[in-house]
Amino acid sequence: MDVTLKVGELAARTGLTVRTLHHYDEIGLLRPSRRTSAGHRLYGEEEVRRLQRIASLRHLGLSLEEIRDCLDGSDYSLERTLELQIRRIDEEIGRHRRLRALVGDLLDRVVAAEALSVDQLTKTIEVTLKYDTYYTAEQLDELATRREAVGEDRIRQVEVEWRDLFSAFGRAMEDGLDPTSPEVKVLARRSTALIDEFTGGDPGIAASLSNLYRSESGEDVLARHDMPMKPGLWKYMGKARAAVEAEG
Repeated sequence: MDVTLKVGELAARTGLTVRTLHHYDEIGLLRPSRRTSAGHRLYGEEEVRRLQRIASLRHLGLSLEEIRDCLDGSDYSLERTLELQIRRIDEEIGRHRRLRALVGDLLDRVVAAEALSVDQLTKTIEVTLKYDTYYTAEQLDELATRREAVGEDRIRQVEVEWRDLFSAFGRAMEDGLDPTSPEVKVLARRSTALIDEFTGGDPGIAASLSNLYRSESGEDVLARHDMPMKPGLWKYMGKARAAVEAEG
């Protein structure tokens, strides 16, 4: 690089903000090579090379403190950082491919089952896209493998079973049955069995599923899957399942 760049020019070329570059300077992560007589920061080729390394390491998920320690270490090399970044990009591509297959499969199922409105379809896909947030790449692979093993017929059957189960819970709630009553706990055990079938008994997948419902609200998730629930039913079901779990 034959010319030096002012902080604003470097920010414009890299997509970073001037404020970010000022912060990097303040914490000693990226010092300008020199300053003008008026005190304006100037960056040369070496600083731009260092900024490339910072960007790569940030993409790998390192904190700014970890990046500074890494760059200032004697065993650091730009080649190694770029290799790690390529590996991270490949992992992201793999996750997006798995998610694409998941959404495509969902779309095929929706189209084959019935003609849904655009609003219903986009809401369903929205939930599916969030799977990548709550499930690890390995868990998504496991779920895809289990789906193939189970087959579409069983998946359709499970959907019917869930709808029937929600209806049964709803009737019990309307009839004023205590959620901890023996009749309702029978329904709770059926729901637990269906969940176990989905997770395959994998505690990690079960935890991810629980986190999904807790973060996104179980009622909202099911509504986006065209399974709206009566007000209070989700909490009612939760009490029934808690009573079953307390029994061990």
